[in-house]
Amino acid sequence: MEQRKINIAIVGLGFGAEFIPIYQKHPNANMYAICQRDAEKLNNIGDAFGIATRYTDFDELLKDLDVDAVHINTPIQNHAEQSLKALRAGKHVACTVPMATSVEECRQIVAAVQETGLTYMMMETVIYSREFLFVKELYERGELGKLQFLRASHQQEMAGWPGYWEGLPPMHYATHCVAPVLALAKADAEYVSCFGSGTIDAHLIPKYGSPFAIESCHIKFKDSDLAAEVTRSLFNTARQYRESFDVYASKKSFEWTLIEHEHSVIHTGETPQKVAIPDYAHLLPEEIQHFTTGGVYDGENNQHLSFIQGAGHGGSHPHLVHEFISALIEERVPFPDARQSANITCVGILAHESAMEGGHRIKLPDFTIS
Repeated sequence: MEQRKINIAIVGLGFGAEFIPIYQKHPNANMYAICQRDAEKLNNIGDAFGIATRYTDFDELLKDLDVDAVHINTPIQNHAEQSLKALRAGKHVACTVPMATSVEECRQIVAAVQETGLTYMMMETVIYSREFLFVKELYERGELGKLQFLRASHQQEMAGWPGYWEGLPPMHYATHCVAPVLALAKADAEYVSCFGSGTIDAHLIPKYGSPFAIESCHIKFKDSDLAAEVTRSLFNTARQYRESFDVYASKKSFEWTLIEHEHSVIHTGETPQKVAIPDYAHLLPEEIQHFTTGGVYDGENNQHLSFIQGAGHGGSHPHLVHEFISALIEERVPFPDARQSANITCVGILAHESAMEGGHRIKLPDFTIS
């Protein structure tokens, strides 16, 4: 890989701070600027990591001609607006999940990428986790055989998170369970049917008008005999945090551990075998390999809720950075690109719409399907 460097600006320094040292160590990145509305927090982090270029105003950052790309880690309601502003200002975009909160916003981002020729990548952690990389490797080696059915779940209690999460429809934040089933099969979702179940506390319902404690969606894949089921919960459901996927195939099947820190299981016929998932740091440049097992939020006194719940996202963060930077250096599309990100995100948005309509089947929009 050539040795030119991409000037990165990180926007949002809660969870976003985790990526600062990774970009600083990546051989093709220059951790150029940071942006945070809270000036005190901005300066504390800038001082801690030695970053001189700092902005409290996102629009001012976009005027900086030295910024090549922005990595957006702001609240979910800001993702689409900020991604569109950045693309229209001539910046490449990496954005934490989800891509947007409406189908129309997803359409606008896909159109903006097509119009500008710039790069967009949704930074979906699960498809770069060691668990996913392990199963993907088994599948690509032919050990699993033919995929027969896929299942994923993301169950998480959001009490204590920022107020905009309160009452959020479960499927509006479904990318962590939708992405792995689509990515493993290298497929697009064609249509969805979803049911809501149970109810959340009455005071949580009015903000988004969503009553459901759990939403469970079936996804039909385009040009395939495959289907998948994904389940999502956010409030009033007793369950240890779990981001998981299960793969049922003709030769071997994989089931994610039921309890965190226990082993997952490989089934060969009637024979189950517990398996320790290896790390995949060897896929990365040597300078950032150690970030698969440690980072900013890995100490007792320095933790973020996404780490307390989520165990560091399966070592995915340096893989995400490397994929984004590599795509820019190599002038290729990243995975997932704008269209694929829209397909993943729109599954959740339309699944909730389906649940509100009693399970009505809804087709994914054409702009999300190749």
